Amino acid sequence: MQPKPESFSYGEDHLTASQALSICSGQTVGFLSEGTKTRIKKSSAIVQNIVDKEEPVYGINTGFGPLCTTSISKEETTILQSNILQSHSVGVGEPISDQLAKLMLILKVHALAKGFSGIRMETLERILWHIESDAIPVVPRQGSVGASGDLAPLSHLFLPLIGLGKVQYKGKIITTEQLFTEAGLKPIELGPKEGLALINGTQFITAHAVVILEKLQHCLKHADIIGAMMLEGLQGSMKPFFNELHELRPFKGNQHVAKRIRTLLQGSEILEDHIDCERVQDPYSLRCIPQVHGASRNAWLHLKELLEIELNSVTDNPVIIDEELTISGGNFHGQPLAMVLDYAALAAAELGNISDRRIYLALEGNSPGVPKLLMEDTGINSGYMILQYTSAALVSENKSFCFPASADSIPTSLGQEDHVSMGSISGRKALHILDNVEKILAIELLTAAQAFEYRKPLKSGVVLDEIHKHIRTKVPFAEKDRVFAHDIEKGVAMLESGEIIELVEQTMKTNNLEWEAPFLEEFETY
Repeated sequence: MQPKPESFSYGEDHLTASQALSICSGQTVGFLSEGTKTRIKKSSAIVQNIVDKEEPVYGINTGFGPLCTTSISKEETTILQSNILQSHSVGVGEPISDQLAKLMLILKVHALAKGFSGIRMETLERILWHIESDAIPVVPRQGSVGASGDLAPLSHLFLPLIGLGKVQYKGKIITTEQLFTEAGLKPIELGPKEGLALINGTQFITAHAVVILEKLQHCLKHADIIGAMMLEGLQGSMKPFFNELHELRPFKGNQHVAKRIRTLLQGSEILEDHIDCERVQDPYSLRCIPQVHGASRNAWLHLKELLEIELNSVTDNPVIIDEELTISGGNFHGQPLAMVLDYAALAAAELGNISDRRIYLALEGNSPGVPKLLMEDTGINSGYMILQYTSAALVSENKSFCFPASADSIPTSLGQEDHVSMGSISGRKALHILDNVEKILAIELLTAAQAFEYRKPLKSGVVLDEIHKHIRTKVPFAEKDRVFAHDIEKGVAMLESGEIIELVEQTMKTNNLEWEAPFLEEFETY
């Protein structure tokens, strides 16, 4: 019997990135409580009262942006809302993933359900139908400047409400007209302010941040595990990971990584065998793992903190405070997330950068017992030499994506929106970098496993030994050249599935091991 899904009250419960992902995957079901419905109806009634009194309020009975001084009659207010969805649907490029588009719907419902946006119950219920039925709008990835919210992508996201646009439904892309025929639905007529409430907001940027937070955490965990494997394969020193050192410079991320590495290497005969060697110190790519991986973990924590605030914020405009106060402000501006996403992109790129250096280090043949290019019979064989070309290419590509999008601003809306965040670009770039980092880490996984073989018959610690055995069920030891692209694909698949992380946790539980980490919950939960 399938376990009953958890439940989440939109607009009331505190939303986290993991909860958003859980709703997206169907493990948690979102709903509107009676209290939330009351707030929504009250806010909608305030908007209708403004229209009835014909008081000029931006976006309700005025035009938008530079047309904010143009009055709109009571009869034209609904036409205005439909027109804004159509006129602002100017996105270009390939569609974003279904996961990102569905997250956008979830995040928008949570923000609107707080009762400060004037949205009607009928409109929210239709959006919920799209979420629950997995009828996910097709949203182009380019076109948002991340300032008056993510106008273009959000417009495409909600075109299906008025019978336009396309959706991904039951495994194929169809028109909304086809969807309505199949599902027995009709377009809804948007009420006053609803179009503006739907397309003002940061849900495109925030959905990217949710996915980035999870993906970056996986890369951070994999980087520690693979870095520990490489440290063992090359017989590095354990002293740079001693607690005594990191108490003298107590950054949370540094301490956390150092203790994770120590835990992963518990019981290693390979490192014990290295204690009396003549080498005084290791290159930075081994010795400074806590400082480099740790800095990226600190960046992850910063993203997590700011994202959680954004997930539970109202980011449309104008905001309906009460019957006496409606505020046209700037909560839709994407700068708070734009900057931290650029920081996260840099943090991810650095994981790839130091990983490539360890890959290169493994090929040099300077570690006793490990042959040059990680293969005995070279000359006729190139060994693992060319895999590092690929990691070098990916690292270089990542560097070109590290220019902060948030450092740029191009005025739009005839100067009304004269400073924009470009946060949508920050999010897209960070995701691209993380995809590359996964591939780089997969290459290091393969090279670390190859170096590992040359340490036999010395035994590894129990955790890394299980990982090595698992890798060998997928990718055999290389005695001669083969099409290494196939190996890389298998390595990437292992990282994407999360099976290495699961194996580590399972092995530790089986052997009654615990992470020696002071900030475990802080770095584990999101």
